[in-house]
Amino acid sequence: MSAVAHRSRDAHEEAVSLRSWVAVLGGVFGCFMAGMNVHVTNASLPDIRGSLGASFEEGSWITTAYLVAEIVVIPLTGWLVQVFSARRVLLVGATGFLAFSLACSLAPTIGSMIVARTLQGAFGGVLIPLSFQLIATELPKSRHPLGMALFAVANNVAQAAGPSLGGWLTDTYSWRWIFYLQIPPALALIAAIAWAIRPVAVDAGKLRSADWPGILTMAVGLSALQIVLEEGGRKDWFASSSIVLLSCVALAGLVAFVVIEVRRAQPFINLRLLAGYNFGIASLMQFLFGAVAFGVVFLVPNYLAQAQGYSARDIGMVMIPYGLVQFAMSFLTPPLMRRTSPRMVIALGFLLVAAGCLMNIHLDADSARNVIVPSLIVRGVGQSFVVIALSVMAVSGVDKAQLGSASGVFNMVRNVGGAIGIAVVSQIVVERQKLHMARIGEAVTPYAQAFQERMIVLARAIARLHVPRVDGLPRGRFDGAYETALALINQRVTREALLMAYSDTFLLAGLTMLACVAGAFALRGIKP
Repeated sequence: MSAVAHRSRDAHEEAVSLRSWVAVLGGVFGCFMAGMNVHVTNASLPDIRGSLGASFEEGSWITTAYLVAEIVVIPLTGWLVQVFSARRVLLVGATGFLAFSLACSLAPTIGSMIVARTLQGAFGGVLIPLSFQLIATELPKSRHPLGMALFAVANNVAQAAGPSLGGWLTDTYSWRWIFYLQIPPALALIAAIAWAIRPVAVDAGKLRSADWPGILTMAVGLSALQIVLEEGGRKDWFASSSIVLLSCVALAGLVAFVVIEVRRAQPFINLRLLAGYNFGIASLMQFLFGAVAFGVVFLVPNYLAQAQGYSARDIGMVMIPYGLVQFAMSFLTPPLMRRTSPRMVIALGFLLVAAGCLMNIHLDADSARNVIVPSLIVRGVGQSFVVIALSVMAVSGVDKAQLGSASGVFNMVRNVGGAIGIAVVSQIVVERQKLHMARIGEAVTPYAQAFQERMIVLARAIARLHVPRVDGLPRGRFDGAYETALALINQRVTREALLMAYSDTFLLAGLTMLACVAGAFALRGIKP
């Protein structure tokens, strides 16, 4: 075959139809909507609780209900596509997501809101893995880096856009506009799917011979695990009998799920893929990356609110550069992969994410947006590299028939890692703050001379500022001044301990990402 004919054949194979691009872009847009909804209510929870007359614990279920439903549906998506086809699953998912977004916006009570959020998460859960799967199936291998760049934009920008958009809409209009705003894009998504993806007949035989024991044990195990992770911190973990019971249910369910899927000839999700060299290592790295990425997105708003007194709108403004840099870098990553290699890009990405975390290990009272924004930008660059290159490496050796399972497993480990990461970092902050308060308290005692001298100076200053004078003489020498001074010192100790606790948590996140740098070089190179 001549060189000209060979190039002509390659060009024909690399051509991508308009329908394929619309299908991929529609899937990516659906992924963005579903991902953003995980975080979009975070900055608005106080307003939603107040409007619906809910307690703090009831309000927390607005997020928990969505996450529980989503994390169960994600691994089911590959099997649903085999039975009903990608077109039907996407259309039903997008339509249900639209309907229950509207139900959330109109919810009159906290109970109806939780039910609507659960169903919104269930229907939206299919949009994330199907976006990944459409990229792998609709685009040729050479276009996978560009497709994964779009997937990275959807995932990464959604994390930053959620709190920012939710906080702005709540402050400017009402929390109900968070859900109203999702209706027009959902309609556009339904139209794109209906036009771009051709219908395929339903395979009812697979429905009759479905792996129902595996599906049931996975749903029970993952649901219980997610509830434990979300509610454990609020209920003092294993001091709560309900958390102990749910932990046992989660362990039993997940162990049974793994045993069933490994032994079954035709499992609904192929866990044997994890035995593949590149896919197994990439999934482990994806789990750790999900834990750190979700954990950091959780840490930063909480740090700014707790330690710096930022409002929801202020926090949203701080997060904007994080989203913008990921948007830009997602499109610069594929050319960098072509010039170097996916392994080098993955290693560089983890190194930058680690550097961004380690930039926050010396937080003090003056560490506000001047410290947080630069670290977010560095992490945003690294995160774009990791999401795109790691996804390309993970699916490089996977058979096309197994891409549905691969997508489900890869996205499931990220979300489970994220849920565990959020629970772990929140608990680390609590425990390390207690530890640092105890250590600082060893020096700040009434028996320490420095403490006594500081108290006298502070009490006298408070007395001069707040005690009125009569005929030029103080009315009471230390009337209440000592107690005020003691309260101020206690407040300072608490804040310093909190700053040190956040610093420790960022240090642990940075060290975890440094460990993944070594893992990047363990991956095998992919064939062009």
